Amino acid sequence: MNLFPDTTSVQDGHLSVAGVRAAALAEEHGTPLLVLCAATIRARARAYREAAPDALVVYGTKAFPNISVLQMLAEEGLGADVSTLGELRFAQRAGIAGDTLVVHGNNKDDQELAEAAAGGGLVVLDALDEVERAAAVGVKRTLVRLTLGVEAETHEAIRTGHHGSKFGLPPQHAVEAIERVRPLGLHVHIGSQLVDGEAARLTVDRLAAFAAECRARLGWTPEIVDLGGGLGVRTSPDEPEPPSIADFVCELLGRIESAWAAHDLPSARLILEPGRSVVGPAGVTLYRVGVVKHVSESVAWVAVDGGMSDNPRPQLYGARYTALLANRADEPPTGTFRVAGKHCESGDVLIDRVELPEPRRGDVLAVPATGAYTLAMASNYNGVPRPAAVLVEAGSSRTIRRRETVEEVLGWET
Repeated sequence: MNLFPDTTSVQDGHLSVAGVRAAALAEEHGTPLLVLCAATIRARARAYREAAPDALVVYGTKAFPNISVLQMLAEEGLGADVSTLGELRFAQRAGIAGDTLVVHGNNKDDQELAEAAAGGGLVVLDALDEVERAAAVGVKRTLVRLTLGVEAETHEAIRTGHHGSKFGLPPQHAVEAIERVRPLGLHVHIGSQLVDGEAARLTVDRLAAFAAECRARLGWTPEIVDLGGGLGVRTSPDEPEPPSIADFVCELLGRIESAWAAHDLPSARLILEPGRSVVGPAGVTLYRVGVVKHVSESVAWVAVDGGMSDNPRPQLYGARYTALLANRADEPPTGTFRVAGKHCESGDVLIDRVELPEPRRGDVLAVPATGAYTLAMASNYNGVPRPAAVLVEAGSSRTIRRRETVEEVLGWET
């Protein structure tokens, strides 16, 4: 149960989140359904603010772009990290102030740069050609993204700070960009789903050395240091426990203080960009059980009404999840099952192994830790409409993203 949101409980055999039964949510809103716990999101946002009260904390919008979530995080003092015009529009619609926007993107077009300039966002320069292009459309506030050759201990598809990364500039090109634009500061981000702080510590040390080199060569030091995000979350019981938000941030703060002091650098304002660690643990995805097949003595399949179209992470990153039957949550397991989606792919396996009571058609399967990079990465594969999302708080729920219909999917055809 420790993978479920903070407000989760089992009452009379039923799984409840924030006082609302999961089975009732499935009945009212249909399945698949992403359920987000407001209290969990708020608590994790506050943990970042309390651990780094002087820092600007910006939510990594790509984890789950949603206006209601962004509004709630703004109430907690967070800004937004956006990487496309679409994400910028989400943040603007949510009322995020321009001076708390950080605008990313490894291939920003002129419109994206112009919109970022008009909105007052802090633009992270990711390529040398962006220096003049950003200035031409009126961008005033910039950071230079630096790639320091740190190999983060995570899936290769979500590493971003290694040599040869498509993101950022290697040191020699970053120096050139700094000389040309004199930015407000530096940005680094080494990857996502980090559970070990060693790579982050190494990054801070290399960043301080680079800043000292810029002072010596250019007479420039950063006023702002953006350390990105990346703190991981557990999605399966057999995964290692990541550091707490407080421990992770405090270690970063201590490391940057000591590294900056070692090079006698002037202090800089810190920016943090958490995404997954804010919304990931707050999410539970509900599915309706369909076919149950015992195909051999060792293999039993449980098919659900979603799969890789609403959560592609198992296929993309080898992510592992667990589950329970929300409407029979207190029953002991009777066997080990594999959970498959409904898509026409043998690889559409949501959970490779989970112990459950014998599932029955119509049961509600609840998969925890699915608030980040699931619905955000959803597709219409096999013509399947994308799911709805609801926010639960203090015994009530409200829809924050409505379910698509097949008619809407067909509406794109000409």
